[in-house]
Amino acid sequence: MADGPVYAPDQLKPGNRKSARIGALGSAVVLLTMLWGNHEGNTENIWLIGTAAALVLVVLGDVVLRRNGLKANDQ
Repeated sequence: MADGPVYAPDQLKPGNRKSARIGALGSAVVLLTMLWGNHEGNTENIWLIGTAAALVLVVLGDVVLRRNGLKANDQ
């Protein structure tokens, strides 16, 4: 046990869930606003839309899991 990592009590506290959700959804909106720009081709558009969709799916998955009791509320 002497070789184990040392944690401060602040490192084990859960973060603010509401601000994390707002930050993820805000980032998704910012990514979608980047669709209007001076770029050619759809490769950039696919990545922007895919990344924004992934952020929204993670937030929705978190909400559903917590609502159904499949994920602890303290994490």
